[in-house]
Amino acid sequence: MGRHRAKAEAGFRLLFVCTGNICRSPFAEIITRHLIIGRLGGKAASAFVVSSAGVRAVHGSGMHPDSRAELAPWGLDGREAERFVARQLRSAMVLESDLVLGATPRHRSAIVERAPAALPIAFSLREFARLSEAVDPDELPEDPVERARALVELARAQRGLVPPPEDGDEIPDPISGPQAAHHSSALLIREAAQRVADVMLPAVPAVRGQ
Repeated sequence: MGRHRAKAEAGFRLLFVCTGNICRSPFAEIITRHLIIGRLGGKAASAFVVSSAGVRAVHGSGMHPDSRAELAPWGLDGREAERFVARQLRSAMVLESDLVLGATPRHRSAIVERAPAALPIAFSLREFARLSEAVDPDELPEDPVERARALVELARAQRGLVPPPEDGDEIPDPISGPQAAHHSSALLIREAAQRVADVMLPAVPAVRGQ
């Protein structure tokens, strides 16, 4: 998998997973990509490849319009969402990733079922956020890619030590709900993604705007 790639192959691959790959995981993909660019600048951010897939994807479909609408409050114009195409989760996608984040613990289980070797790098998004916050930032290197890889290792070591919230790290599926359901899920995703970015990405990037 990603951590076994040759060291000469620089970069960090992050894969988000939900059910249909039209609501939660594409929102997480797009919002996280922009968080990375905002923290690191374009040149450093290019080392991070962010993508998404679904365990029962609506293959070839675009992003759900109600989830897409939730990008606007964060200053995103929707052009990425217009180009988005849902895809089915494959074991190869998982095995080439450095970190795989499901929308719920059930998605994490589905990820590991498809690729058992991914157990060390598979989490639910909210789980990874709370485990990341338990990591001592002084233990993380400054280089963004090295820092991201180290965080995965150190967050995994926090499993069983940081209690989950009462809702069990769930991000509810808004697919059949009203706009308010998409809004609620988007807020949970944005909050968790921001928490991860705050730990994973250097607070003061060496170079910005490149």
